[in-house]
Amino acid sequence: MFIEVRLDHTAPHVFDRFAEAVAKAPEIIECHMVIGGFDYLVKARIADMATFQEFLQRVILPLPGVRETHSFASIGDVKPDALLPL
Repeated sequence: MFIEVRLDHTAPHVFDRFAEAVAKAPEIIECHMVIGGFDYLVKARIADMATFQEFLQRVILPLPGVRETHSFASIGDVKPDALLPL
């Protein structure tokens, strides 16, 4: 699953608290601070949609500063684990 997260405030202490909480969630395998219409892009490995609903309510929505989320289910890898050219 990919989850766009928009925070309610964009202050350093909010970013720090969010990052600390994300680091503690084993389901989250990547989290990127981004520029654009939202603040973070979270990648999580979830077994099924029922588990995702529980994960969203237990982990994502209670994260510090979360105002809004949008979720996207990946249905296939087109280019997984691409290496950067040196």
